[in-house]
Amino acid sequence: MGNMSKGPDATDYSKIASWYRIPEITKGIDTFFVYPTEYLGLDEGDPAYAALDNPDMREGVEFDHLVLASAYEDSTNVFMPYYRQASARTLGDAWKDTGDIRTALASIPYADVTAALDFYFDNYNGGRPFIIAGHSQGSAIVTLVLKDYFREHPEYYGRMVAAYVIGFSVTRDYLEANPHLRFAAGESDAGVIISWNTEGKGNVYTKASNVVVMPGEVSINPLNWKLDGTYASASENLGSLIFDEETSETRIGDIGADAKLVLDRGVILSNADYEPIGLPQYFGPQSFHNGDYTFYYNNIKENVAKRIATYLDSRSARCRKSMKGPVVVR
Repeated sequence: MGNMSKGPDATDYSKIASWYRIPEITKGIDTFFVYPTEYLGLDEGDPAYAALDNPDMREGVEFDHLVLASAYEDSTNVFMPYYRQASARTLGDAWKDTGDIRTALASIPYADVTAALDFYFDNYNGGRPFIIAGHSQGSAIVTLVLKDYFREHPEYYGRMVAAYVIGFSVTRDYLEANPHLRFAAGESDAGVIISWNTEGKGNVYTKASNVVVMPGEVSINPLNWKLDGTYASASENLGSLIFDEETSETRIGDIGADAKLVLDRGVILSNADYEPIGLPQYFGPQSFHNGDYTFYYNNIKENVAKRIATYLDSRSARCRKSMKGPVVVR
């Protein structure tokens, strides 16, 4: 996927303006969140990558914080860097040419996100455990971070509570090629990857092409946290996040967001009462890419707390074991 060194032109993250959010530290766990595609760049002549001050991207990031990254705020301090992301058009072209949008992400976007991680770990993290999370393009970049950056920085990776790689494919081939990574086995294991893509019947049963759904995708059901095809009804949904376009406010409600893992496609099938994302040339006729987080919002919040509890319990157990010291037989 090309050269993934940061290079001399990575964004300077010592500048406050390079960050959307540097939170007040009130909790013992952080989240580093990489936002999805907000820069479309669909017209001829539009740059392939957004400038850091691109107004469309900046406005979109504010919305992403409200409806996506906020899922982590009950339990963690959420950090969000700006980064020079690929345009929707650039991603679409990469997908058509190679079948993988990450061929457009391995240069400028990866350079920025890893530069932000360097600065975060050196200056903001303070040794705290952390979650890394994203959506869509952000999650695609996170797969590169998990594969390369954390292989190069095991001292950081050892403190990772979980990686929420939502809205992009984590495939069996990817996991086999990166044995230092583990996919979640249930609802509360720590140090693992959690991932899914959400679709409706119009995509699943027609086997529609979807820019974020790759062959061999592995997903976990966000309602019952199982890896098999066990159906989870909407009664297991703790609440979906609904955005009111008139007031620009959010509320928790019920949109019938059930979930069933379709094993041969590797996605979550939902019958939610919701408009698909559109852009059928990229996502197919009924992708719920726009609902990956909001459909299962309260379940995600609860799951984050459970995985943190597991991580902290295991760390406490390690500490107790080390305090006992070796047994010396004389």
